[in-house]
Amino acid sequence: MNGDELRWNRLHVPVERGTREHPHPSVAAARARVGGESDSEPAPLDADWLRERCLAAGIDDVGFVELSTPGLEGERDYVLEALPGTRSLIGFCLRTSRDNLQSRSVSAANRDVATTQELAHEAARHLCLELQRHGVRALYPAGGFPAEIHRYPNRSWVVSHKLVAVAAGLGQMGLHRNVIHPRFGTFIVLGTILLDRPISRYSRPTATNPCIDCGLCVTTCPVGAIHADGAFDFDACFTHNNHHELSNFAGWVEEVVDSKDAADYRRRVTPGETLSVWQSLSFQPQFRAGYCVAVCPAGEDVLGRYLADPDTHARDIVQPLLRKPEYVYVAPDSPAAAHVRDRFPHKTIRHSRRVEVPEPDIDPRPEPHA
Repeated sequence: MNGDELRWNRLHVPVERGTREHPHPSVAAARARVGGESDSEPAPLDADWLRERCLAAGIDDVGFVELSTPGLEGERDYVLEALPGTRSLIGFCLRTSRDNLQSRSVSAANRDVATTQELAHEAARHLCLELQRHGVRALYPAGGFPAEIHRYPNRSWVVSHKLVAVAAGLGQMGLHRNVIHPRFGTFIVLGTILLDRPISRYSRPTATNPCIDCGLCVTTCPVGAIHADGAFDFDACFTHNNHHELSNFAGWVEEVVDSKDAADYRRRVTPGETLSVWQSLSFQPQFRAGYCVAVCPAGEDVLGRYLADPDTHARDIVQPLLRKPEYVYVAPDSPAAAHVRDRFPHKTIRHSRRVEVPEPDIDPRPEPHA
């Protein structure tokens, strides 16, 4: 640097290191504040006050659980890595627009899921900032992405929002592996907030499961991932529904790299598929089939209309999804491929290229916490 670059602006106040006898003004003020605070255990946050603040932030329903709650043991190290000293968790949900998610137009469903997820993040952030003003450490993990992606294919999420939601009394897991809220049904987005303070009263799981075992999710799943006996084929679901994410996206990149020229690339990937990847990259990840959510009639807000007229539910929601011509992404020679051929011959099978991601060799999991 030359002399001019080293010269401070005339508005600059010189840096003052401070000494023990003459501490920096900010240090002196901070010590004075701390000196007036008690060293005793902080009082638990009042559950009624906290619930009121959550609802005021735009959250539709909320529950509170201790980190030590049975069933959350697998979350502990991940949560404490994100926010050391975490004592309790806020599980919350926001409603989605039901008609968007039930539409045959997948773009309408994806638009609302993305919008609601961002509203959930905004509500959580607003609440965290308010709690921090009250001296509470509070952190909100992402609803989906970004994640600790360097750990993939190991666990890359900070906290399981579904497990916290169930523990916090926001619903139970349905046959389709989505949380069903007693009132809102499956038409929700979940979130979690980590706190370093206990709460005066904790929630309990719901006594009953809202899932009515109607089997509509089994019927409409294009890859047969949901089984009537309760089994679930995660790989089939991920290969199709999350076609533009993670190892599926890495497979598309390798298709680009391996193509000899543009003509060869078009033989591997259709123009429509290329545009679909562009859309996911430009906006939000585009899920291909949330049909299990769309057709689910569980929850007080949904069930009455379904029971009153199941034929209309089938005609307006279920049948359009069953009839819809579309690409269905499956692994070659898999049960999912056989399911599409047998159950949906009018849908087009596409073999998804997936990259086998090796186990990470750097920071594969959080450090254990005693």
